[in-house]
Amino acid sequence: MAADQYYQYYEERTPTGVWYIDQLLGGGFKRGEIYLIAGEAGQGKTIFSLQFLKTGAELYDEPGLYITVDEPSEDVKRGVKSSLGWDLDAFEEQQKLIFVDLRTHFKAYSQSEKVVADPREIAKVIMDNVKKFGIRRLVVDPIAPLLITSHTDVLWVREYMRELVFQLRRLRDVTTVMTSEIPTGENKISRFGVEEYLAGGVIKLELQEYRGFVFRVMFIRKMRWTAVRPQKLVFEIYPQYGIYVIDRLENFMKSIDRFYLDVTQQYGQQEYQQYALAK
Repeated sequence: MAADQYYQYYEERTPTGVWYIDQLLGGGFKRGEIYLIAGEAGQGKTIFSLQFLKTGAELYDEPGLYITVDEPSEDVKRGVKSSLGWDLDAFEEQQKLIFVDLRTHFKAYSQSEKVVADPREIAKVIMDNVKKFGIRRLVVDPIAPLLITSHTDVLWVREYMRELVFQLRRLRDVTTVMTSEIPTGENKISRFGVEEYLAGGVIKLELQEYRGFVFRVMFIRKMRWTAVRPQKLVFEIYPQYGIYVIDRLENFMKSIDRFYLDVTQQYGQQEYQQYALAK
């Protein structure tokens, strides 16, 4: 299907580039809304974000802005090029993807823990780039370093985040993805426990183990203004393509159950365990 036909079909939506998700959400994320992608380190948050931007630049002529907060943009581009084969420099040269290392605009924050970042000033840097390049897709990866200041009061963090989100919502035609890294072993959605309340949608990326197999799971936890129930999907990350949803978690586990019964009945429990470990 041609890109323009695909776009017209999803007129009020912003396709993410993850085909299954776009179909499930009636075309993708709601245009102009803010979404949170959460998970422990290494679960695919940055890849999801870049796939979202790459899809807009490549298929829909929608310029994207990637705000990196704690990792140089050159390292990010180098990483996805070596692991996935994505050459984002070409899109950057065409000004279809704009990379901004936000911390370089606020060097004082890294030099003194007592300095407090103003969300309006941060939003201004973002909005100036949005207007300059006609941005339609925005990624802040991750959001937590913008909130880590001398304040430890959750109420202060909530108000800071609310002000920042309010400023971003003024960009009515810009769909925003924020990422949040969850500390390893903690059972929550975001670092401060407030980001998910302000986002229109929340997706959590995690690992799960079943019968010796370890696999990636995407938990669609919240989707405001979209008729979709919370559910878990098994996904994988492939070179060139990126994130690909394999099946719903319950279906995937049933397939493992069938495989488990077949192997153990024919060869025994030990052979199954060896196979599962090899995978």
